[in-house]
Amino acid sequence: MEVTQKTIGERIVQLRKKKGWSQSELSTLLGLSRSSLAQIELGNRHIELFEFQRMGNVLGFSLDDMLSATYNESELLHEPIAEYKAKARNSIALFQPEKCKNILLYILERCAGKPNVGEAVLYKLMYFSDFNYYEKFEEHLTGMNYRKLPSGPVPQFLDDVLNRMVADEQIYRIKTTFQHLPQTRFLPLTKPDLTNIKASEKDVIDRVIDQMSDWSSSTLTNYSHKDMPWLASKDGELMNYELVFYREAPFSVRNYDEGETE
Repeated sequence: MEVTQKTIGERIVQLRKKKGWSQSELSTLLGLSRSSLAQIELGNRHIELFEFQRMGNVLGFSLDDMLSATYNESELLHEPIAEYKAKARNSIALFQPEKCKNILLYILERCAGKPNVGEAVLYKLMYFSDFNYYEKFEEHLTGMNYRKLPSGPVPQFLDDVLNRMVADEQIYRIKTTFQHLPQTRFLPLTKPDLTNIKASEKDVIDRVIDQMSDWSSSTLTNYSHKDMPWLASKDGELMNYELVFYREAPFSVRNYDEGETE
């Protein structure tokens, strides 16, 4: 059996999962960006010798074993050295409801006048803002979780946020129809507070709005169904943000060859 870059990448994925580590955790231990690790795991990026040696220290393998045609995962895995084991950390996102409210107000300020922008379209604009920002900057925008449902990625807790905003008279909810179908729309009653919204965050949101806010709900749903986080998730499960690093065109918003945004 030929040991290719793709083969090595698959073996690294197996060992990482065996340890119970996310891409974020392993990339931190290795001192690599998450996008670089994703490309290594896919077999799309050459591994430098010093990177390979560090992986061996972290994951607990020798280079000879990893490159062997008779690779055996159960025999290969050893305890990683304490220096790296002590650095493992949790990368779970923390939902930021106040920030989410102001991003919703900003999106509505720009889009509420468009007849197609009902609740379903708003959900997708939030989804692509959250996941696109994570791919570009490896940080969470709102930290909101999304569940894979037939209608596409559905944000968790967003209904609670919207209900609170209605009660606080920040937005107004109306029931209407669009193209002969029932529609729930939200109109902003106050201005967003952009004090804690970084320029990079606003730029990602603006790009999503410019690209998608004129699309119909069905068009956005079909588009989201082709995005890797939705494709690679099981029905009803929460969608893993790290799956954005397996995106391809036209969904990927990052230039991985240069490690910079497009």
